[in-house]
Amino acid sequence: MATVPITIQVDEGAAKAFAAAPAEEKRKMELLLSLRLQDLTVAPQRPLRTVMDEIGAQAEARGITPEIVESLLHGERTSGRH
Repeated sequence: MATVPITIQVDEGAAKAFAAAPAEEKRKMELLLSLRLQDLTVAPQRPLRTVMDEIGAQAEARGITPEIVESLLHGERTSGRH
């Protein structure tokens, strides 16, 4: 899938966490954001809970665990491959 860069406004903590993340974690965060934006723009009539469950399942299938998400939200660096 081809990707195109965009600019979005996020809170300072999220920006710092993204900037400090290793390349692999950045790739995972970008994938999550891309999936979420697609869901918001393609099928906004679906219940939010359904969309969130699908994103969670897709993220988990790609190795993004709840622990990784939690550490990213709190600006912690994760080690190793997930």
